[in-house]
Amino acid sequence: MDAFSTQIRTASHEQHVEAETSTFMSDLLGGRLGVDAYARYTEQLWFVYEALEDTAGALASDPVAGPFVRPELFRLASLERDLAHLRGPGWRSTLTALPATREYAARVEECARDWPGGYVAHHYTRYLGDLSGGQIIRGRAEKTWGFTKKGDGVRFYVFEEIGNPAAFKRTYRELLDGIRVDELEKQRIVAECKRAFALNTAVFRALGDEFPLSA
Repeated sequence: MDAFSTQIRTASHEQHVEAETSTFMSDLLGGRLGVDAYARYTEQLWFVYEALEDTAGALASDPVAGPFVRPELFRLASLERDLAHLRGPGWRSTLTALPATREYAARVEECARDWPGGYVAHHYTRYLGDLSGGQIIRGRAEKTWGFTKKGDGVRFYVFEEIGNPAAFKRTYRELLDGIRVDELEKQRIVAECKRAFALNTAVFRALGDEFPLSA
């Protein structure tokens, strides 16, 4: 049988492609949307990462989820610097979550509270995605809206505490391969990965409705 990290990557490939090729993300990466759309997307990320990271401390000693709680991955402080740059110092007063974002964050919180394996599924889909495809978004954002390279506005995508992302991803996949659950639980985690991608795609769809390109 394939390693668990391979099972997850293979099983969620279709949902991954769907999320990456959503109309909103295609328009954003294609430079066809203004910086306001990028800022709105960054706001939605804040709610998801608050759900992931506010609950991380309680899971740090959990035998299943604990090994994945790595402070060098945490994104919330970087997101807040980006939002202060994008929206100004009063960014919190105008921060609103789309209904699809509220559903996504609520599911992360539910897994963190009741199901460590489910938390790992959401952790994997977000953080490994940020380390990989997120770098494409950073490059396009710097080019399209003139942010300082790896500076305010794109700090979310800059993992300053991870010197070698490729090596880190290898270590992370080794953690997945050694996860302390049985085969049935592994399949439940794979299913939750698919759900995580679907929740993410729903956010993109809602953002696409909010920022349609004029024909």
